Amino acid sequence: MGSLILVILQVMKHVGKAKKELQFLRAAAPLTGIVLGTTIAKVFHPPSISLVGEIPQGLPTFSFPRSFDHAKTLLPTSALITGVAILESVGIAKALAAKNRYELDSNSELFGLGVANILGSLFSAYPATGSFSRSAVNNESEAKTGLSGLITGIIIGCSLLFLTPMFKYIPQCALAAIVISAVSGLVDYDEAIFLWRVDKRDFSLWTITSTITLFFGIEIGVLVGVGFSLAFVIHESANPHIAVLGRLPGTTVYRNIKQYPEAYTYNGIVIVRIDSPIYFANISYIKDRLREYEVAVDKYTNRGLEVDRINFVILEMSPVTHIDSSAVEALKELYQEYKTRDIQLAISNPNKDVHLTIARSGMVELVGKEWFFVRVHDAVQVCLQYVQSSNLEDKHLSFTRRYGGSNNNSSSSNALLKETLLSVEK
Repeated sequence: MGSLILVILQVMKHVGKAKKELQFLRAAAPLTGIVLGTTIAKVFHPPSISLVGEIPQGLPTFSFPRSFDHAKTLLPTSALITGVAILESVGIAKALAAKNRYELDSNSELFGLGVANILGSLFSAYPATGSFSRSAVNNESEAKTGLSGLITGIIIGCSLLFLTPMFKYIPQCALAAIVISAVSGLVDYDEAIFLWRVDKRDFSLWTITSTITLFFGIEIGVLVGVGFSLAFVIHESANPHIAVLGRLPGTTVYRNIKQYPEAYTYNGIVIVRIDSPIYFANISYIKDRLREYEVAVDKYTNRGLEVDRINFVILEMSPVTHIDSSAVEALKELYQEYKTRDIQLAISNPNKDVHLTIARSGMVELVGKEWFFVRVHDAVQVCLQYVQSSNLEDKHLSFTRRYGGSNNNSSSSNALLKETLLSVEK
């Protein structure tokens, strides 16, 4: 019988959508399902159909709590109920707002729920939330304003006073058919296709949340969805995006070499951009990645003098909005580690707050003020000068050992320097 009522509801809903003169069928569909199911149950008495049964008649009486002895015991449970109520209410409200294209004021929604629960508690009412099923039924009945809730409340009050004997024969399957018919219209299949095309991770989260909600209820579904969302956020925060930068030809702009294959790097210099705040949860990951980047980048994209190892690591910190004390200490340890391997750390363009935190920690004095730069290009130019001078000294020593003589050495050194500068500019 439930399947039959569901088919009738769906037919009435689609006919009401297709023909304007029959729009009343959409609003009348739930009532039709109830009347049809009740009539069949009353006339034929099918034994396999579960009915609503007896419902106490009358309104709940007013009562005020005389003691708060159980408040401490109920506090954890009430906190959990509050969290679920907020998630469920805001979730269905946002779904209906997106479907009907209007703006949602979450604060007003939650304020209304709070007032309703305070007043309802004086009548021994259950905690009120934005019901997923009843909101869907209300939406399918084409309710447009909050007045529908007031009218619904008046009708429910009158029903409790005078009509409860009639509810005895309402089949449970008829109520289930109404809920299924109403909720099916809220499933946004286009959004699922969009998520699959744009971001597979968001699609997987949508699939998990929808499946859990379908089989275990909206409370469990919302909690699981929030849990997975937090897990994704924590994973992204602990594993931030880090990019090796290269110089775009003909400019002083440095970009991700994976995104811009034409960008080139310099031998002996690694430029790394950290695209997130740096704090205790991700500093270990950042340090591990920096150690990996000490390996020379693809030599086909390198320019400058040939060197046998990395001499400089430049941290581009403009995207870093915050750095905590644990991260600063870890960077100081990394600097000491670099120092033992004759690698100089340079820092480019930290914002005001980050620079202030670094300065207070004593890292500026440790690294040296001369190794803090406004632009990546400035840092690269200084590092290139050091690489060139170091390479020139090596060639000078080799030349002296081979030929000797100070005057010739000086002129040869100048020639080598000019040759080096020309090769770098090329």
